[in-house]
Amino acid sequence: MSTLITTPFGFASTAAEVVAGIDLTGRRAVVTGGSSGIGVETARALAGAGAEVTLAVRDTAAGKRVAEDIAEDITAGTGGRDVLVAPLDLADPGSVARFAASWSGPLHLLVNNAGVMASPEQYTAQGHELQFATNHLGHFALTTALHGALAAAGGARIVQVSSTGHMLSPVVLDDVDFRFRRYDPWLAYGQSKTANVLFAVEATRRWAADGITANAVMPGAIYTNLQRHTGGSGTVPPELIKTVEQGAATSVLVATSPLLDGVGGRYFADCNEAAVLDRRGAPLQGVARYALDPDAARRLWDLSERMVAEAVEEAVAGA
Repeated sequence: MSTLITTPFGFASTAAEVVAGIDLTGRRAVVTGGSSGIGVETARALAGAGAEVTLAVRDTAAGKRVAEDIAEDITAGTGGRDVLVAPLDLADPGSVARFAASWSGPLHLLVNNAGVMASPEQYTAQGHELQFATNHLGHFALTTALHGALAAAGGARIVQVSSTGHMLSPVVLDDVDFRFRRYDPWLAYGQSKTANVLFAVEATRRWAADGITANAVMPGAIYTNLQRHTGGSGTVPPELIKTVEQGAATSVLVATSPLLDGVGGRYFADCNEAAVLDRRGAPLQGVARYALDPDAARRLWDLSERMVAEAVEEAVAGA
């Protein structure tokens, strides 16, 4: 791989700091899961820089409260006062299709932020394991459905919010739904987070000619509602815990920094590109080589296309 991209920012940088001086006036952004956790701070930073931001959320009432709070925070004259809310349930193919169908015009920034972590064994109505379906498959369906809007933007960026948890498991392409393996919530989570990175690799390969790039990020260890099934951040040392403002920084940097113009298919942590590892290293550091494997990325894309198509066929047949 080419030289790692470095920036003036790091572990303690906040979303507001990394976007300072960047003008997003006229840009349109979607942040999935924008009503809680780092999604709120991601949306706040993008709106504060002038973007029109749509919070794509399951709980629209919570989304509206966040939108009102962000609008109040934005000072007069900065633009970006349009903070919109739209329903989106990533585990429901119909909801994803309705969101995409309702979108009109270009889309400059898509932050695929929503997710679940280490949830008990659950399956969607289509029979897909919930973490894979929510964290990867729903975002895959959403992003591919919005391809035209992203291409129309010219220079659109996709941010895939992954995790160091990807080191817990590669994507087991022959058994993504745990039909043969015994279910383990952390293996399922790890698989879904690896899928987030692989999507960035293949989306960039397929869509770079359309001016679209995608990168994956590790936000860091942050206490949010994401940990509701885990009781917290586990064994992460206190000095490695970030605030939500710090946790949103890498997403915002990857979405907006001029240093990443035309850059895609990479993985960032603490506002810098992470080193590629062949075995697990220091806590919260690096990206597993298998998560950047172009062959695995192509195979996952093909599998995901089939799974999404099957879900659409089922929905049509059941209508």
